[in-house]
Amino acid sequence: MSDDIYTSHYPVAVGSQSAELPIVAMSESLAIALLISVDFPLSFIETAGLELADKVRSHQPEVVVTAATMGIPIAWATARALGHDSIVVLHKTPKNHLADALVEPLSSITTTGEQMLRLDRKRAPLLAGRRVAFVDDVVSTGGSAAAGMRLIDAAGGSVCTGAALLVEGDGWRERLAPHTANMEALGSIPVFVPAGEGWSPAD
Repeated sequence: MSDDIYTSHYPVAVGSQSAELPIVAMSESLAIALLISVDFPLSFIETAGLELADKVRSHQPEVVVTAATMGIPIAWATARALGHDSIVVLHKTPKNHLADALVEPLSSITTTGEQMLRLDRKRAPLLAGRRVAFVDDVVSTGGSAAAGMRLIDAAGGSVCTGAALLVEGDGWRERLAPHTANMEALGSIPVFVPAGEGWSPAD
C-alpha cells in the first residue's frame, strides 16, 4: 500500500491532459477514482480521441465498438480521428428493437448486480469479417470489455485491440486474456483501500 493518502480527489494524467477524479467509496474496504466521460469538456474528449486513435492505429481497426453509455463519447472521438464515419454501440437497456439481440452477461465495478450487453442484429453485419477495436472510458474489472469482445466474436468480427482513456488496477488483465497484450490506454489509476482519514492506492 502506498504512503500517499487522498481524501476527496485523485490527480491523473490522461495522455497529454490531466484531471482530478473524485474518489468514491464502493464499500468500507474499497474506493475508486470515478471518471464520468460525459462530464468532461468536448475539447478534452476530442483531444483524448485523437491521442487514443494514435495508439490504436497500428492495430488497423476497421470498426470501432463501444458499450453504452460512457464509452460513446470516447468511441466517437476515436473513430473520427481514425477517419471512420460511424461506430457500433452495444446496449445495456432492453429496448424494443433489441428483442432478438445477441446478448452477453456482464458485471461492472460501478454498477450493482449483473447486467446484459446487447448487440442489435441489424448492426452485426458491420462487424463480420472485420478488424474491430473495442473502445471504452475506463477498463477496471474488464467485465464490460470482455462481454463486448465476446459479442464481437459472436458477430464474426476479430478483436484487434481494446482501448480506454484509463485502465484501473490490474483485475482486467486476466479477464481480457488473450487480448491483454493489445490493450491501449492513455493512463492508469489504482483502486483504493482505507488509510487513516482517507484512501490510499492499493498495491
